[in-house]
Amino acid sequence: MDAHSQWTGLDADRLERITDHMQRNYIGPAKIAGCHIAVARHGHIAYNKTFGTMDIERNRPTRDDTIYRIYSMTKPITSVALMTLYEQGYFQLNDPVSRYVPSWKNHRVWVSGEGADMVTEAPGRPITFRDVLSHMAGLTYGGGLPGVGVQHPIDNLYRALKIRSAGTTDTMMEFMDKLSQVPLRYQPGQAWMYSLATDVCGALVEIISGKPFAQYLQDVIFSPLGMVDTAFHVAPEKHDRFAANYERGPDKKLKLLDDPATSAFSKEQVFKSGGGGLTGTTGDYMRFCEMLRRGGELDGHRILGPRTLEIMHMNHLPGGKDLTQVAIGGFSETANEGVGFGLGFASTMDQVATGGLGTGDYYWGGAASTIFWVDPKEDLTMVFMTQMMPSGTFNFRGQLKSLVYASIID
Repeated sequence: MDAHSQWTGLDADRLERITDHMQRNYIGPAKIAGCHIAVARHGHIAYNKTFGTMDIERNRPTRDDTIYRIYSMTKPITSVALMTLYEQGYFQLNDPVSRYVPSWKNHRVWVSGEGADMVTEAPGRPITFRDVLSHMAGLTYGGGLPGVGVQHPIDNLYRALKIRSAGTTDTMMEFMDKLSQVPLRYQPGQAWMYSLATDVCGALVEIISGKPFAQYLQDVIFSPLGMVDTAFHVAPEKHDRFAANYERGPDKKLKLLDDPATSAFSKEQVFKSGGGGLTGTTGDYMRFCEMLRRGGELDGHRILGPRTLEIMHMNHLPGGKDLTQVAIGGFSETANEGVGFGLGFASTMDQVATGGLGTGDYYWGGAASTIFWVDPKEDLTMVFMTQMMPSGTFNFRGQLKSLVYASIID
């Protein structure tokens, strides 16, 4: 056993299969432009490699400090930020959100019909903090997700009121007040649907703390953790490190979707999306994951207490069910079999049902195919960054799990 393996319990030769797998299946055939993969165990980096190019048009190779649009990998960061306020006694998980946003007392729940014929009913109970942290509030994404297909009558109301998380100039309270006008898709706590709920969590951070959301993240998470490149926009002096974003065209070839030079992410947005607005590097996100692995602390800076973190990655779905039993809507950043959902994270409950290795890990992904997971049992963290939409095209998570867990030899 080499010294490296002694620290990590990971076989270096077996980990090297990741390199071969990525080159052979993705970089060589140009299914993705480039990527960065980092794996750490017991706090030691075991694998850290970049592949391909981050900007085909400018022929820029992927760098260790390439900046990516992390999209929904913003959600766990926002959820952690809201839970720092929970730890300070500002709310309990079962408290109604309307304590801080009075207009949320007016919510109705969709029953049937659309337009003038829409039938609604009163909610059985108010929307709670737990509901918005776990996507069980009855909110939707307003139909703006890939693979959603047929629009629901409620989605038309989202569009009519211009409720969205990107490109809006709404203040946080305006965003929240608009949401109070749209009927909920289902009774709070009765189902799971991927939604604007984490943008709501970001708005609540700002409303409760009295600090602009971006500033709160900077002060409470990014600065203490040394996440120097994570922000809601890419500063001008960092533009040469900003990756291009691609989509898979009908011919299965890569097509430029968002040029870093003209990207909306290259300038500051008015509305800071807690659900998908951040950009950052692999190294930064690994620092966030290492804080999670260590129970809420890194390099002497404690972000959360270990007990708080523990309840965040427990399964909060009703009756201990998995997502196959309670999820509605066609889109998520996870497969549903054997998977639970907590406060900002999905978690593997049953590795037999998922057909993948690792039980008790918690994770999420982003729209441009980025993924991460933290496994407390194996004391393992993993971050995968690339820029290719839509995220469900390839099962990077399943493949990398097989490769990484097959390398554990202790």
